[in-house]
Amino acid sequence: MEGKALIFSAPSGSGKTTIVRHLLKVNPKLKFSISATTRKPRGNEVDGIDYYFLSSEDFLKREFIEKEEVYDGVYYGTLKSEVEKIWANGDTVIFDVDVKGGINLKKHFGENALSVFVKAPNLEAIKERLANRKTESQQELQKRLQKAEFEATFADQFDVVLLNDDLNAALKKAETLVVNFLD
Repeated sequence: MEGKALIFSAPSGSGKTTIVRHLLKVNPKLKFSISATTRKPRGNEVDGIDYYFLSSEDFLKREFIEKEEVYDGVYYGTLKSEVEKIWANGDTVIFDVDVKGGINLKKHFGENALSVFVKAPNLEAIKERLANRKTESQQELQKRLQKAEFEATFADQFDVVLLNDDLNAALKKAETLVVNFLD
């Protein structure tokens, strides 16, 4: 069984998770694909809701549509079973993934997917957003900023670049993109 897929990718701090959460609220036919990861939960994250938190050993035993070592020794991936479960219910799967994952998912799903790169207005905005989260050390923050700068170079590999310099405008544009793709 194969359905449609919406892929939202961006560097950390660009607002993709905020946009995806909004789309899930306004469109009941969208279902979030929970990614698997080997990293430890942050803050209030819950296993099976935010991510499937797996040991490295367990992670490597699973069947994935795509998987990536995003940071040294830290893996993220899209479980094949997760997507099949969503499509079996007649819903559209929506992804909130890093840039490499987004490119890999688009290659996998082809025309059945819309890939959206969420772009922050600039690196300073990303730095401010990440700092406001208070979830990373200064060293982790610097690593994420360097990665964000690199990931921005891949924006042209997505179907659409969605500028998030005004959140309400970005949310409306995302809603329109989804409706147009699904119709």
